[in-house]
Amino acid sequence: MKIALDLFPILIFFAAYKYASIYEATAVLMAATVVQSLLMYRIDGKLATLQKVTLVLILVFGTLTLVLHDDRFIKFKPTLLYSGMALGLLVSQFVFKKNFLKTMLGSQVNLPDANWQTLSMAWIAYCVFMASLNAYVAHNFSTEDWVNFKIWGYVFPLIFIVGTGIYIAKNVPPSETSADDEAAK
Repeated sequence: MKIALDLFPILIFFAAYKYASIYEATAVLMAATVVQSLLMYRIDGKLATLQKVTLVLILVFGTLTLVLHDDRFIKFKPTLLYSGMALGLLVSQFVFKKNFLKTMLGSQVNLPDANWQTLSMAWIAYCVFMASLNAYVAHNFSTEDWVNFKIWGYVFPLIFIVGTGIYIAKNVPPSETSADDEAAK
Protein backbone atom coordinates (compact mmCIF):
# COMPACT_ATOMS: atom_id res chain seq x y z
CA MET A 1 0.00 0.00 0.00
CA LYS A 2 2.79 2.40 0.97
CA ILE A 3 4.73 1.77 -2.26
CA ALA A 4 1.59 2.34 -4.34
CA LEU A 5 1.00 5.60 -2.48
CA ASP A 6 4.63 6.66 -3.07
CA LEU A 7 4.38 5.96 -6.82
CA PHE A 8 0.89 7.45 -7.24
CA PRO A 9 1.90 11.04 -8.21
CA ILE A 10 4.60 10.04 -10.71
CA LEU A 11 2.37 7.47 -12.40
CA ILE A 12 -0.48 9.98 -12.69
CA PHE A 13 2.02 12.57 -13.99
CA PHE A 14 3.28 10.13 -16.61
CA ALA A 15 -0.24 9.24 -17.76
CA ALA A 16 -1.26 12.89 -17.94
CA TYR A 17 1.84 13.74 -19.95
CA LYS A 18 1.15 10.93 -22.44
CA TYR A 19 -2.38 12.23 -23.04
CA ALA A 20 -1.79 15.98 -22.73
CA SER A 21 1.25 18.25 -22.29
CA ILE A 22 3.89 18.87 -19.66
CA TYR A 23 1.77 21.72 -18.31
CA GLU A 24 -1.35 19.66 -17.75
CA ALA A 25 0.82 16.88 -16.35
CA THR A 26 2.43 19.36 -13.95
CA ALA A 27 -0.98 20.48 -12.69
CA VAL A 28 -1.98 16.83 -12.25
CA LEU A 29 1.29 16.13 -10.40
CA MET A 30 0.62 19.02 -8.05
CA ALA A 31 -2.90 17.81 -7.29
CA ALA A 32 -1.80 14.17 -6.94
CA THR A 33 0.98 15.14 -4.52
CA VAL A 34 -1.48 17.10 -2.37
CA VAL A 35 -3.82 14.07 -2.33
CA GLN A 36 -0.87 11.78 -1.54
CA SER A 37 0.21 14.04 1.34
CA LEU A 38 -3.32 14.16 2.75
CA LEU A 39 -3.58 10.37 2.59
CA MET A 40 -0.18 9.92 4.23
CA TYR A 41 -1.18 12.35 6.95
CA ARG A 42 -4.42 10.47 7.51
CA ILE A 43 -2.61 7.11 7.70
CA ASP A 44 0.38 8.18 9.83
CA GLY A 45 -1.02 11.22 11.65
CA LYS A 46 1.95 13.26 10.41
CA LEU A 47 4.05 13.92 7.34
CA ALA A 48 7.71 12.98 7.17
CA THR A 49 10.10 15.86 6.58
CA LEU A 50 10.98 14.56 3.12
CA GLN A 51 7.28 14.42 2.20
CA LYS A 52 6.81 18.02 3.35
CA VAL A 53 9.84 19.19 1.37
CA THR A 54 8.70 17.27 -1.71
CA LEU A 55 5.21 18.75 -1.45
CA VAL A 56 6.53 22.31 -1.14
CA LEU A 57 9.01 21.86 -4.01
CA ILE A 58 6.37 20.39 -6.31
CA LEU A 59 3.90 23.16 -5.50
CA VAL A 60 6.49 25.95 -5.89
CA PHE A 61 8.21 24.59 -9.00
CA GLY A 62 4.91 23.43 -10.47
CA THR A 63 3.44 26.90 -10.00
CA LEU A 64 6.51 28.48 -11.62
CA THR A 65 6.22 26.01 -14.51
CA LEU A 66 2.56 26.87 -15.06
CA VAL A 67 2.71 30.63 -14.49
CA LEU A 68 5.85 31.19 -16.55
CA HIS A 69 4.96 28.45 -19.03
CA ASP A 70 8.51 27.09 -18.70
CA ASP A 71 9.00 23.35 -18.18
CA ARG A 72 12.56 23.78 -16.91
CA PHE A 73 11.25 24.46 -13.41
CA ILE A 74 9.48 21.12 -13.01
CA LYS A 75 12.33 19.29 -14.75
CA PHE A 76 14.94 20.62 -12.32
CA LYS A 77 12.86 20.04 -9.16
CA PRO A 78 14.35 16.54 -8.63
CA THR A 79 17.86 17.97 -8.98
CA LEU A 80 17.13 20.50 -6.25
CA LEU A 81 15.54 17.86 -4.01
CA TYR A 82 18.44 15.39 -4.34
CA SER A 83 21.01 18.19 -3.94
CA GLY A 84 19.25 19.39 -0.81
CA MET A 85 19.21 15.87 0.61
CA ALA A 86 22.94 15.43 -0.07
CA LEU A 87 23.72 18.82 1.46
CA GLY A 88 21.57 18.09 4.50
CA LEU A 89 23.30 14.76 5.10
CA LEU A 90 26.73 16.37 4.65
CA VAL A 91 26.02 19.27 7.01
CA SER A 92 24.50 16.94 9.59
CA GLN A 93 27.48 14.58 9.39
CA PHE A 94 30.38 17.01 9.24
CA VAL A 95 29.14 20.28 10.78
CA PHE A 96 26.79 19.04 13.50
CA LYS A 97 28.65 15.74 13.96
CA LYS A 98 25.33 13.86 13.88
CA ASN A 99 24.57 10.99 11.57
CA PHE A 100 21.10 11.89 10.29
CA LEU A 101 20.36 8.35 9.12
CA LYS A 102 21.25 6.96 12.55
CA THR A 103 19.08 9.62 14.18
CA MET A 104 16.15 8.64 11.95
CA LEU A 105 16.59 4.85 11.91
CA GLY A 106 18.78 4.05 14.92
CA SER A 107 15.84 3.02 17.07
CA GLN A 108 14.79 0.48 14.43
CA VAL A 109 18.18 -0.74 13.19
CA ASN A 110 21.17 -1.54 15.36
CA LEU A 111 24.37 -0.88 13.42
CA PRO A 112 27.89 -0.05 14.55
CA ASP A 113 28.82 3.62 14.09
CA ALA A 114 31.27 2.80 11.27
CA ASN A 115 28.43 1.21 9.30
CA TRP A 116 26.20 4.23 9.89
CA GLN A 117 29.04 6.39 8.55
CA THR A 118 29.37 4.20 5.44
CA LEU A 119 25.62 4.25 4.92
CA SER A 120 25.51 8.04 5.23
CA MET A 121 28.33 8.46 2.71
CA ALA A 122 26.57 6.05 0.34
CA TRP A 123 23.36 8.10 0.58
CA ILE A 124 25.26 11.32 -0.03
CA ALA A 125 26.93 9.81 -3.11
CA TYR A 126 23.60 8.42 -4.34
CA CYS A 127 21.87 11.81 -3.95
CA VAL A 128 24.70 13.59 -5.78
CA PHE A 129 24.53 10.96 -8.54
CA MET A 130 20.74 11.32 -8.92
CA ALA A 131 20.89 15.14 -8.82
CA SER A 132 23.59 15.13 -11.50
CA LEU A 133 21.84 12.54 -13.64
CA ASN A 134 18.53 14.41 -13.53
CA ALA A 135 20.26 17.72 -14.35
CA TYR A 136 22.06 16.08 -17.27
CA VAL A 137 18.87 14.55 -18.71
CA ALA A 138 16.79 17.69 -18.08
CA HIS A 139 19.37 19.92 -19.75
CA ASN A 140 20.44 17.75 -22.68
CA PHE A 141 17.30 15.88 -23.72
CA SER A 142 13.76 16.69 -24.75
CA THR A 143 10.92 16.97 -22.28
CA GLU A 144 9.54 13.66 -23.53
CA ASP A 145 12.90 11.97 -22.93
CA TRP A 146 13.03 13.50 -19.44
CA VAL A 147 9.51 12.23 -18.62
CA ASN A 148 10.49 8.75 -19.82
CA PHE A 149 13.65 8.98 -17.72
CA LYS A 150 11.52 9.86 -14.68
CA ILE A 151 9.49 6.68 -15.16
CA TRP A 152 12.26 4.26 -16.11
CA GLY A 153 14.75 6.03 -13.87
CA TYR A 154 12.89 4.62 -10.87
CA VAL A 155 15.14 1.59 -11.30
CA PHE A 156 17.97 3.60 -9.67
CA PRO A 157 16.21 4.21 -6.34
CA LEU A 158 14.90 0.65 -6.28
CA ILE A 159 18.37 -0.79 -6.80
CA PHE A 160 19.87 1.57 -4.26
CA ILE A 161 17.24 0.82 -1.61
CA VAL A 162 17.61 -2.94 -2.12
CA GLY A 163 21.38 -2.53 -1.89
CA THR A 164 20.98 -0.50 1.30
CA GLY A 165 18.77 -3.22 2.75
CA ILE A 166 21.32 -5.90 1.91
CA TYR A 167 24.12 -3.81 3.42
CA ILE A 168 22.14 -3.30 6.62
CA ALA A 169 21.20 -6.98 6.84
CA LYS A 170 24.85 -8.03 6.47
CA ASN A 171 26.06 -5.59 9.11
CA VAL A 172 23.45 -5.84 11.86
CA PRO A 173 25.20 -7.46 14.80
CA PRO A 174 23.60 -10.65 16.08
CA SER A 175 21.05 -9.77 18.73
CA GLU A 176 21.37 -10.93 22.30
CA THR A 177 18.26 -13.06 21.94
CA SER A 178 19.82 -14.84 18.96
CA ALA A 179 22.95 -15.54 21.01
CA ASP A 180 20.77 -16.85 23.85
CA ASP A 181 18.85 -19.05 21.40
CA GLU A 182 22.12 -20.46 20.02
CA ALA A 183 23.44 -21.12 23.53
CA ALA A 184 20.25 -23.02 24.42
CA LYS A 185 20.71 -25.38 21.45
